[in-house]
Amino acid sequence: MSHRGTPGESPRITLPSLPSTRRGFLAATGAVGGVAALAACGGATGGGGNSGGSDAGGDLPGVGNNGAAGSGRKGDGADQLFIAGFQWSPPTNFNTFAGSPAWPASSNVAQYIYETLLRFNIVTGELKPGLAASHEIDGTSTITLTLQEGITWHDGSEFTADDVLYTFELGKIDPGLGVASFWVEVDEMTADGNTISVAINQDRKNVGTVLNSLATQFIVPKAVFEKAAAETGNKIASWETTEAIGTGPFTLELADQTQIILARNDSYWGQEFYGGLPAMTKIIHPIFKSNEDGNLKFQNGELDVMQQFVPQIWKMWESGKPVGTYLREAPYYTPGSMPMLLMNTARPGLDDPAVRKALAHAVDYASISETAMSGYSSQVLASLIIPDGAEDQWLDRDKASADGWTYDAAKAEQLLQEAGYAKGGDGFYAKDGVKLGPWKLITPQGWTDWNAALEIVAKNLQAIGVDAATNFPQQAQTQSAIQNGDFDMACWYVAGTGPSTPWLRFSDVMSNVEMAPAGQTAYRNYGRWENAEVNDLLQAAAAAADDATKLEALTALDDLYRAEVPAFPLMYRPDEFFEFNATNWANWPAEDNDYAPPMFRGAGNEWIFKLQKIGG
Repeated sequence: MSHRGTPGESPRITLPSLPSTRRGFLAATGAVGGVAALAACGGATGGGGNSGGSDAGGDLPGVGNNGAAGSGRKGDGADQLFIAGFQWSPPTNFNTFAGSPAWPASSNVAQYIYETLLRFNIVTGELKPGLAASHEIDGTSTITLTLQEGITWHDGSEFTADDVLYTFELGKIDPGLGVASFWVEVDEMTADGNTISVAINQDRKNVGTVLNSLATQFIVPKAVFEKAAAETGNKIASWETTEAIGTGPFTLELADQTQIILARNDSYWGQEFYGGLPAMTKIIHPIFKSNEDGNLKFQNGELDVMQQFVPQIWKMWESGKPVGTYLREAPYYTPGSMPMLLMNTARPGLDDPAVRKALAHAVDYASISETAMSGYSSQVLASLIIPDGAEDQWLDRDKASADGWTYDAAKAEQLLQEAGYAKGGDGFYAKDGVKLGPWKLITPQGWTDWNAALEIVAKNLQAIGVDAATNFPQQAQTQSAIQNGDFDMACWYVAGTGPSTPWLRFSDVMSNVEMAPAGQTAYRNYGRWENAEVNDLLQAAAAAADDATKLEALTALDDLYRAEVPAFPLMYRPDEFFEFNATNWANWPAEDNDYAPPMFRGAGNEWIFKLQKIGG
């Protein structure tokens, strides 16, 4: 499944996701064997792979959860890494600021082509060096970054501080870009040689959000995007390109309807910093139609690592496959995101907080966890704070229980009746001529865990007298509908665990700063929920000088959230599903081999330099 969240990452649509357009790229570039290699590389009868695993893993670190590893692949496939779970449709645009750019240009998904100044580690919470060798924070006033030496772009040109400044200035050149949100929190960004100074807005003092931007915003070449701005009249998101010129350890070699192939950049600036070049010569991302296609290839050893949902993944290693996860025991994945049921509060009926709270009581969360999430999620709380982790210190569990909601269909109907709704002859509730539905519940086709979750939600809502049904468009259509406010309800992601959570998650769901009207692209508060006091609470939490003050403000935000219910979580989920198959590569990061976090983005780029080829 392709979503992350964004996952932190935050993958997220609230932060954006190159370079001279070469429109003949796809037509002029021939296939280079990626699919052929995939077809022949992984099964027990194809290319020498050992999809069934062996006890050879006993001599290797970072292998399957059953201790097994394969015997390696033969031929070109032995030096290649096959990855999946990020691209579900033919790639058409590698402009990282576009609405739906192709992997790995899409915002903050991996540091393979584009890189960030800092890199967040979801396990430790630390910010590690990236394009910036170091950073210093001066209270709530300034962040200073010192860039690495000797960085070059893929075209051989020199990377400079001007590229960094211009990347963020694009948020002023085209205010419709996600990076424009940086300037809500920052007054000025300047450079002196290799040193960059970020002056934090002193009305807001939101250090965490500024750090989040520095750790998630891909830096792009000024020379390329100046031309793009000129071509498009400063409408950067509309620019289309089939090239991707970054600073990262891989370059874009091929993109067609079946795959995306990245080739190792042997001139990569970071080989000294990371202790060498990546272990693999190519990274190949086949494009599957659904999770099931990818899961089958993964189980058979034809994929090395994935970011997608696998039902009951433990059955793979119980059957002898050399499959592994970072956590060796349940829940197997590091939690870090909170898929939400977003509600369009501009819709009649959904504009009523009593209705929204009734819907929150109507959902069978335990069924979602067990059926849609294979038990990978604990029971959700009525809070925007993820429990049992780095954010737990900000959570008031007693309030979440006393003032929140749990699955209780009778309570849901009671709330509707108390708010003046009554069932009509069709069995659905209505009030003053406003019927509760028909409403469509959307999320992308092929995101099987979210598809299953919404099927449960639709059934639950029908059971209490709300007319609801599912609809699963393609990812790009779903994202566009959500951002433009053209939806009833949707399962979508908000900020995952990162440098500024849980504050950033409150902002994603509730912020009334620069509200986008329906029909215009929103980067937060997709449900267009309006409230007069939320921005002051968000500002107080962001600018808090100490933990006690911050806790007070976050508690007030959570109280308001429970009272108004602009959206509610359906499950807890890993920030990224990180699962690997040790048929061809060992030394995967795991809790017993924790040199790197179980991530593809941020600090997760470290493992590509440390994998060990099996049988080579």
